Amino acid sequence: MVPYPAMLDVPYELVEHVSWLIHARRRELKSPWRRLGCFKQALLVLAHLRKNETFAQVGAGFGVSESTAWRYVDETLEVLAAWAPGLREALAGLGEGDFAVVDGTLIPTDRIAADEPYYSQKHKKHGMNVQVVARPDGTPLWFSRALPGRTHDLTAARAHGILETCLTREILVLADRAYQGAGATVRTPYYGHRELPDHYQRFNRVHARLRAPGERAFAQLKSWRILRRARCSTNRISRIVQAVHTLLTCGYSG
Repeated sequence: MVPYPAMLDVPYELVEHVSWLIHARRRELKSPWRRLGCFKQALLVLAHLRKNETFAQVGAGFGVSESTAWRYVDETLEVLAAWAPGLREALAGLGEGDFAVVDGTLIPTDRIAADEPYYSQKHKKHGMNVQVVARPDGTPLWFSRALPGRTHDLTAARAHGILETCLTREILVLADRAYQGAGATVRTPYYGHRELPDHYQRFNRVHARLRAPGERAFAQLKSWRILRRARCSTNRISRIVQAVHTLLTCGYSG
């Protein structure tokens, strides 16, 4: 491999914040000495998540082996994921009169042996389904764990308890047509094969305008390139999503 100078497009303060979390973890494990210091480990992990470089590439860049880079990333993901909020905790951040935007996305993956459950007919790709609950301005409040890609958005929302929790807290939810039939406090666009009446069309336009900022949540999530095409085990994607959510709540939106 040939080294070359590069820049990582994240704030210095974010690297410092992650390094302090790693420092606390090392003290907890009573393992203060490592090949890399806390700051360098944080930088290695952020480079891996942000640029989606392989462990061999990122390890070579920091002068450690591929297996050591894997351990550093795995340890830091665990630390970051532990700070991700739960659904009820996240919804507590909504103010009176606020509504939530719920949507789903596919995290593309490489094709695997047991590929059928992971193939999304909607996206024509293999991947994992992740749900988001966002503020009206698109700020992500909560990301779900990842389910196989063929899982329908409405099925995923029910499985994660999103609909039930929003109903309990009397939170109005705006969602797209994939959530039709959700009931509870969920509002979706009107759909029909024939031309809709004018007042239905006006409702759909207002609904689309209010829901559109929710797309920003996934744009922020996928600004971390590891989630544009995950090469890891599907079992690790949920933890990566939680870790990235923690990074987003640190004040860096991508």
